[in-house]
Amino acid sequence: MYRQLTEKKQGYKTAKNRQLPVIKAIIIFILLAVITSVSICWAVTHPPRHQIARTPASKGLIYHDVTFPSRVDNLEIKGWLIPSPKSDRTVIIAHGYRNNRLQDDVPALSLAGGLVQAGYNVLMFDFRNCGESPGDITSWGLYEVRDLLGAIDFIRKQKDISHRIALFGFSMGASTSILAGAREPAVDAVIADSPFADLKKHLSNKTYPLGFVLLPEFSLITGLDPGKVSPINALPLLSPKPLMLIHGDADRIVPVSNSRELSRAYGDNAILWIVPGAGHLKAYEKAGPAYLAKVINFLNASLK
Repeated sequence: MYRQLTEKKQGYKTAKNRQLPVIKAIIIFILLAVITSVSICWAVTHPPRHQIARTPASKGLIYHDVTFPSRVDNLEIKGWLIPSPKSDRTVIIAHGYRNNRLQDDVPALSLAGGLVQAGYNVLMFDFRNCGESPGDITSWGLYEVRDLLGAIDFIRKQKDISHRIALFGFSMGASTSILAGAREPAVDAVIADSPFADLKKHLSNKTYPLGFVLLPEFSLITGLDPGKVSPINALPLLSPKPLMLIHGDADRIVPVSNSRELSRAYGDNAILWIVPGAGHLKAYEKAGPAYLAKVINFLNASLK
């Protein structure tokens, strides 16, 4: 009897000893996953700033340095107002993630020159935590929409240039433009180049392999629910304003399926232009003069 009890105890110890490495491995995996996800979350919400390397003068454009408060929290947002003589129509350009008002990968300054020549005033600015604007966190649209709404407020105060207003955004700025256009009646039209349709889905896709851990950490650090940064859910409030969606079918960062989804949801008031072979924010580069021509045709029709 004593021998049997001893053998049983030894058996338990052996089984327990066999389980310990497995338990330790699971704990280490979980800890590594959490540490990695926190690191990723910190990195995506605290991207490095890119300094303003040139001004519109480099393109022969007259411009004014401007500062205006973001709506709600009154951050002093920095930007440029580039006037077009005798024009009362203004396009506000909203840059993308990890960028500034220049959006050099487009490049936005060249595009702005074309818009000015076509008879549109242009406002370019830095979102919070970007370029020359203050702030210490990037929230992928939740707080940035306040900056864009502040830009709209600034233009509305300039009575001679605010008769008609359009928003023109790139990537994160494109999604933010849809959100702002849905909230602000003064916006007459939106152009969105390479937008994500829903932030929660975007952060959960294969670009972020630990998205299932990242999303809760993202909420803790930024104070936002990624599900609330959802351009597709804002579309009913944007309607019936004209919406132009531009996307490259070779985009590996924000897949073209995002714009297709937005276009289907918005219906007849959406214009979807898919540029063959264009990567993320490379439609302007790939399409050449046709890009500016299509954008100007859309603006002329929408801002009559």
